[in-house]
Amino acid sequence: MKRQKSDYTIQAVSHALELLEEFKSSASDELGVTELAKRLKLHKNNVFRLLATLEHHGYIEQNPVTGNYRLGIRALELGQTFIQQSGLVQSSRPVLEDLVRKTNETAYVAILRDGQMVYLDVVESTHVIRVVPRVGLRLPVHCTAVGKAMLAHMSEDEIKRIFPLASLTAYTARTIIDRGEFVEHLNRVRSGGYATDNEEYEEGVKCVAVPIFDHTRHPAGAITLSGPSSRMGDERIARELAPAVIDAARQISHRLGFEKQPAA
Repeated sequence: MKRQKSDYTIQAVSHALELLEEFKSSASDELGVTELAKRLKLHKNNVFRLLATLEHHGYIEQNPVTGNYRLGIRALELGQTFIQQSGLVQSSRPVLEDLVRKTNETAYVAILRDGQMVYLDVVESTHVIRVVPRVGLRLPVHCTAVGKAMLAHMSEDEIKRIFPLASLTAYTARTIIDRGEFVEHLNRVRSGGYATDNEEYEEGVKCVAVPIFDHTRHPAGAITLSGPSSRMGDERIARELAPAVIDAARQISHRLGFEKQPAA
């Protein structure tokens, strides 16, 4: 019988990676040995050895004042390397820049990872009032424009596997939390050609997004414009912003090898 890859995992390496992931999920930038040991259910001596190893390689650093630990520069460099090597980022960067020149609103490209949206790249607006850059952040799928843009073009089985529709968390009063309403909303997104976030994730912020397709004709990510609701009115979105994002997504999809199927 063929062994599963999980049978070959090295426990110490798994613990080290789990330790690093605790900093991603923590509300604090720094964590102490005792707190990490409690979270990981490991002995403090084991945690200290893991920290010492990661610190030696630059992935963890110790605050000399508090004695607590935080992510090191190598963690940032590794993340930046992933972004630079991503074909989606390379293909989308010039298109993002052109989209911002045309609309002067902040543009992002995002992907779906582990049931959440991750923003890979951003080109910012020149407006003084603009959305804080979200590169590297993980955001919910059901109440972000990029998330809904991708979900709308996936099969029902894919959606169920990636995203449990039974639990829709409310982030604002505008978040859609009813399953039936959400499914109908995705149908409208699919037929309309673009998705919007109408202050559903964050009060005062609106977004419009379109999926990016790769050569397999599957959503590889999404491109979005984001800005304060005072500038992102429904009329402007429909007249100016949505068509611009649709065109940008078409350009990136073409760069990734996507070819639209001719009409029957």
